Amino acid sequence: MNCIAIDDEPLALGLLTDNIGKVPFLNLVGACENAFEAMETMKEHSVDLVFIDIQMPGLTGLQFIASLEVRPLVIFITAYKQYAVESYDLDVVDYLVKPVALERFVKSCNRAKKLFELRSAKDTPAVENAPDHFFVNADYSQVKIKFDDIIWMKGYGDYIKFYLKDAQHPLVVRTSFKDLELELPKNRFIRIHRSYAVALSQITALRKNSIFLGHRELSIGETYRDEVRKLVQKGLN
Repeated sequence: MNCIAIDDEPLALGLLTDNIGKVPFLNLVGACENAFEAMETMKEHSVDLVFIDIQMPGLTGLQFIASLEVRPLVIFITAYKQYAVESYDLDVVDYLVKPVALERFVKSCNRAKKLFELRSAKDTPAVENAPDHFFVNADYSQVKIKFDDIIWMKGYGDYIKFYLKDAQHPLVVRTSFKDLELELPKNRFIRIHRSYAVALSQITALRKNSIFLGHRELSIGETYRDEVRKLVQKGLN
């Protein structure tokens, strides 16, 4: 994976590039002290993953990532905890607070690698033997969930509620949307909000800022609107 490191503090940038060099599947194509240097680097190189600080002169890390029309995978590395919620509106891979232990850094890189592999494979035709289900830990058991049974999912804290066909109550599972995305087929489900993901087959209507699953209306997060509109309109036509 081609990656760049962006941090306006030379010592922090040096430590970050050193950590990147210890991860075998990462190829560092640029170490930048601000967002404008990063823009130039991204013109010259294909970038799959961005490691970036938040508080920087000129453009902050949040502003820079939000400005990208095509976003690589992103890992924020910052000394400030208060931007975590805002960062996840940008659907980042991870949010690391300095100082970052090498073990935690590698774990974050492994997560990025899995997501990168999923992105790379999402346009590959499905094989006949592709699984139609997956298992989750719920009620002290391994519970089988069929993809066809999922209507929508709602995240809250460290848990996700699965709303399933023919089920009177949602199934509560301790997991995150980041980990869930590793299980769900990209061509069947879409994230529409920081807290919601839905089955594309269950969407019955689309408005400017919301979608409908039958009579249920769910709001679309601002950062997800363009992608949702493209996929949903393609499916509804």
